[in-house]
Amino acid sequence: MPRVVSIYFPDLAIERMRRADGAGELSAERPLVVVAKSGSKRWLAAVDEKARSAGLHVGMPAAKAQAIVQGLQMVDADPVADATALERLALWALTQYSPVVAMDAPDGIVMDTEGADHLQGGEALMLSGIVNRFHARGLTTRVAIADSWGAAYALARAGKRETVIAPRGETPRFVERLPISLLRLPETVTSLRTLGFQRVGELAATPRAPLALRFGPELSRRLDQMYGRLPEPIEPIRPIDAVEVTRAFAEPIGAPESIAKYVSRLVVALCGALEKKGLGVRRADLLVHKVDNTMQAIRAGTAKPARDVAWLTKLFKDRIEKIEPGFGIEKLSLVAVIAEPLTETQKASSLIEEDVVDITPLIDVIGNRGQRVYRVAPVASDVPERSVTRIAAMAEASGASWSLHWPRPVRLLARPELVEVIALMPDHPPVSITWRGKRRRVIRADGPERIFGEWWTRSSEFDAVRDYFVIEDDAGERFWIFRSGDGVDAATGSHKWFMHGVFA
Repeated sequence: MPRVVSIYFPDLAIERMRRADGAGELSAERPLVVVAKSGSKRWLAAVDEKARSAGLHVGMPAAKAQAIVQGLQMVDADPVADATALERLALWALTQYSPVVAMDAPDGIVMDTEGADHLQGGEALMLSGIVNRFHARGLTTRVAIADSWGAAYALARAGKRETVIAPRGETPRFVERLPISLLRLPETVTSLRTLGFQRVGELAATPRAPLALRFGPELSRRLDQMYGRLPEPIEPIRPIDAVEVTRAFAEPIGAPESIAKYVSRLVVALCGALEKKGLGVRRADLLVHKVDNTMQAIRAGTAKPARDVAWLTKLFKDRIEKIEPGFGIEKLSLVAVIAEPLTETQKASSLIEEDVVDITPLIDVIGNRGQRVYRVAPVASDVPERSVTRIAAMAEASGASWSLHWPRPVRLLARPELVEVIALMPDHPPVSITWRGKRRRVIRADGPERIFGEWWTRSSEFDAVRDYFVIEDDAGERFWIFRSGDGVDAATGSHKWFMHGVFA
């Protein structure tokens, strides 16, 4: 059963225009609306939050909106620019979340995440991550996941919640109380309301024959698609310059041996096409098109650009068992979603030169099993939690290094934990600490090491100070603790103590 995610951008046109306003012509203090026109008719195609608060709404005549709100900012609609922005967002989502991503014009993205959500930590974390990452780009987003495209589309647009999860198999319970306007039948909604229908569940419980006779087969089709009884294929978007190879079959295939054979041939063809362009694949998608108009996708990634036929074939063959051919497979497509320049290198011919162990295959195997593989690298910062960052497993070394003037713990806590301390301020180390409910007597200590706040990153850290101590308790365990503040001036910190690291 597929799991479909719908990403809805309710203010895409407004937010795109504000992001594109490099000259600062649009005021953030005044309401902003986007005006569409057809002939002499002009109406509001999009409104921002201030305009909504003033009583304006999409579809209102532009002249009426001007009369209601003085100083209203009005910008002409640009559907082409909106579509281009939506396409860029869809292509970005393709590289991040799923092999099957498509535009759901004019204001959404749809993607099939079946088998891909575990790479993001599960459905709940995946949806919250999507919302947070788009918010970081300045985009208001609502996201829903369900068993069908129609249900996910409706749930994403039904309310104000940022994320909605319809558990597997429970889609009918979630959609039956939704308004019929979310059935994606704009021309039919008015007539249905005239007949007294308001909710999707009311339509679903009505005999189909009279509805089909009056409204045609489209109404029944949309209902079946929403309830997941009729498949609705998602035609995935692809970058213009993506390298893709395809194999269609006169007779559907389904045996694992046949699938493996043709996957091997596709890998050979893909590597040949990449070689002509001097590229290596970083992320490739195998798209399985079935005769029942459904699709399954398998994604494989590499830690660095690769064009090794044997290795890429192994990455896909290890996961072929996940393919469910159903009534048969009519086409296989292999797409290099992310490709980077790759040049051939001459291997050393010296008989005495030591072999360099390449751990890239191990990283690829672990990564394709859903685990995140990364390295830590130093960052130029005196604040401990900011002095380290995660980088790709095979990323080039930056050349930076950590300062070794003072001892540092082998384990730094994810966030400092509050501890109870008995100490003589301002400069003396603790006599005892209580951490996680256990009291420890301090027998040795070294410090303080004073670390100042980074006032150039946050104004609140202009006077901030931390005094760090290395302490050893009566059991021989060593810890790294600090006092927030200099022990005298309250402006420098709260003077509370925190555990920040553990030594070996």
